Amino acid sequence: MAETAKQRPVYRNIHITDIVTYRLPLAGIVSILHRISGAVLFLLLPFVIWMFDTSVTSEISFERFTSVFASGCGGVPAWFIKLVTVGIMWSYLQHFAVGVRHLWMDATHSVSKEQGKSSAVVTLVIALPLTALFAARLFGLY
Repeated sequence: MAETAKQRPVYRNIHITDIVTYRLPLAGIVSILHRISGAVLFLLLPFVIWMFDTSVTSEISFERFTSVFASGCGGVPAWFIKLVTVGIMWSYLQHFAVGVRHLWMDATHSVSKEQGKSSAVVTLVIALPLTALFAARLFGLY
C-alpha cells in the first residue's frame, strides 16, 4: 500500500536562486504585478501631477501639453514621453483591475484556487488589451 501511495507535495521556502525556475501560479503573478503597478504609480506621481496641471491650467498650457507628445520637451524625445505615459496607463489599469478583484473576493468570500485563477485571468484580460488600445491611440495608430 505504501508503495502505491502518491507522494504528497513538499512546500518549502524558496531561495533567491530558485526564482528563475519557480513556477508561480497566475494569481501570484497578478499579485506581484499589483505591487509593481502601485510602485510605478507612486514613483511617477510627480509626472502625473505635472501632466494634469499642465493640461487643465489654460488653453495655452494645454497646447504646450499636447506639443510635448509631438515634439518632446527639454531634450527628452516625444517617443520616450509617450512610453512613460503608456507605463502610467498600464500601471493604473492593472492596479485598478486587481483592486476591484480584491474587493470582489473580499465581498463574496471567494477564495478558492479556481476562483483565484479565473479572476486573475479576468484582470489580465481587462488591463492588457485596454492598455494596448490606449497606447495605439497615443502613438497615432488610429
